[in-house]
Amino acid sequence: MKEKVVVDKAISLYTESFGDPAHEPIILIMGAMSSAVWWPDEFCSQLAKMGRYVIRYDHRDTGKSTSYEPGQAPYSVEELADDVVRVIDGYGLEAAHLVGMSLGGFLSQLVALKYPKRVKSLTLIASERLADADPDMPAFDPAIIEYHQRAESLDWSDRDAVVAYQVGAWRINSGTAHA
Repeated sequence: MKEKVVVDKAISLYTESFGDPAHEPIILIMGAMSSAVWWPDEFCSQLAKMGRYVIRYDHRDTGKSTSYEPGQAPYSVEELADDVVRVIDGYGLEAAHLVGMSLGGFLSQLVALKYPKRVKSLTLIASERLADADPDMPAFDPAIIEYHQRAESLDWSDRDAVVAYQVGAWRINSGTAHA
């Protein structure tokens, strides 16, 4: 595993890569409030052994990337999608396969719509779709979205409140048996 910080203007994005840069690139994009380490090393290493060049990174306000005061994030979801392209550019790639989990899947779709030539394929895991292309595909349970909207008013400097929110998020995201 190799570490690299991609810098663009005042934004620093911490990244890690696995495998041979000459192989097909895959960028792993984790969900909200989750750093790159949520993609296990063993998973990344196995993908690399299968002939892929694997890159995982920390979103802003996670891990070792640029962070802001709690509740003061001066960026939008669209700008987080632009960060994916910053990572692609930072590695000198023309395009990459995007694998997104939750918010990472949402960001992957935004990148594909805004920068279609930069995306070789999309793999979406536990992610809401952007369009109603397949009416037979179920949408997210509105209770999940409502729960996560609480993050906007959460006091991110209150450790107990953040832990309680995260535990609740894992419960609701894990399905009705755990709610």
